Amino acid sequence: MSLWTILPISLPVFTITGIWVVYAMALYNHHVCPLQNWLYNESCAEPLPLQMGEELCCTLDNVPLVSKSGTLPPESCFFSLICSTGSFMVLLIGLLHYALVIEKHQNCFLNTAGLATGWMCAAGLIMVGNFQVDFAKVLHYVGAGVAFPSSMLFVCLQSALTYRLAKTQSEYWIGHLRVVMTLLALIGLVLSGVFFCQESFTLQHASAIFEWIYCMLIMLFYGTFFFEFRAMSGEVLMVLSRGGAIQNFASLELKAYIGRGSGPHQSESPSIL
Repeated sequence: MSLWTILPISLPVFTITGIWVVYAMALYNHHVCPLQNWLYNESCAEPLPLQMGEELCCTLDNVPLVSKSGTLPPESCFFSLICSTGSFMVLLIGLLHYALVIEKHQNCFLNTAGLATGWMCAAGLIMVGNFQVDFAKVLHYVGAGVAFPSSMLFVCLQSALTYRLAKTQSEYWIGHLRVVMTLLALIGLVLSGVFFCQESFTLQHASAIFEWIYCMLIMLFYGTFFFEFRAMSGEVLMVLSRGGAIQNFASLELKAYIGRGSGPHQSESPSIL
């Protein structure tokens, strides 16, 4: 088993753990209200950070959205670190998986589009993490507008690619798993977006919950690349260093030549070479 399998496993472990730690810090500092809180007010006598006791007065400014939990220091520092590191890991996983598909099979539109959408997601994630919504709302929403749709498109393309390349029963089961996760993520994204636009306090809070579910599903989806990365070898890095599709074409020609040489006339191969 390749050591590269650590990469797709570490991404969900690092990011999911990290955002929950950020949420715990924001909750401890009274920067957001708890996820289990469904009671909100139009206004409060004093801001949430200044309130004491177990009974908190919450407004819509304190809805525990993922990015809202990382808006104020000190948790904003950790949130930026998590998003920046996570985006780099997304870039790396996308690139390695792209090369792995070329090395094991051949390049195709789904593979190239998957790489592009994965990198768009990483770019949006950097903007979300480093431009907090309370201080750079436009840039934050631009990043979110890039990250959420592109990540959804990424998992759709990768699910379709899994079925296209599947040859064994286990590979089809991986495809089934990814389709289920994709459908759940789509439901979470749609409901989060629809509820976020509503004025109802209850629906706004439901939007935050579905956003948490969506983010965790996307990160867990990246963890399923563990199955492909078990076959990772140095040849995948050679594909990247030699131009991807060009190297793939050459390797296919070589495999075809070797396949012809393995027939009845295999003994003539040395003389041909």
